[in-house]
Amino acid sequence: MKIIVINGPNLNLLGKREPEIYGNTSFEDYFRILKEKFPQIALSYFQSNIEGELINKIHEVGFSFDAILLNAGGYTHTSVAISDAIAGIKTPVLEVHISNIYKREEFRHKSIISKECVGMISGLGLKGYELGIHYFLNQY
Repeated sequence: MKIIVINGPNLNLLGKREPEIYGNTSFEDYFRILKEKFPQIALSYFQSNIEGELINKIHEVGFSFDAILLNAGGYTHTSVAISDAIAGIKTPVLEVHISNIYKREEFRHKSIISKECVGMISGLGLKGYELGIHYFLNQY
């Protein structure tokens, strides 16, 4: 099984940025833990602060990977283009958010990409990525 985690803008600052919301662990450190927990899965990771690069990666893996865990960051609430990219591929996408977007600012309560995703995990911290992997493992 091939699963990719795609993280959007500002998630490269995990462990440094707003630790009261996002915690103290960098995603690179957490990703190493995920790979140790799931050695049977070919796990990949991609992060970009640039919308077009996220779309290109979704297109690149959207017909060859078994699953995508996508945290589109702030683009979740603004990007019709990322929503369209998800709609255009065959690989199922699970939306992941570290914080509970419904306990934050009003503009974060609306996800443009949700309608194209198989589901959403929000507010469970980095653990949401692990739970997303479990979801996909149970689907196959």
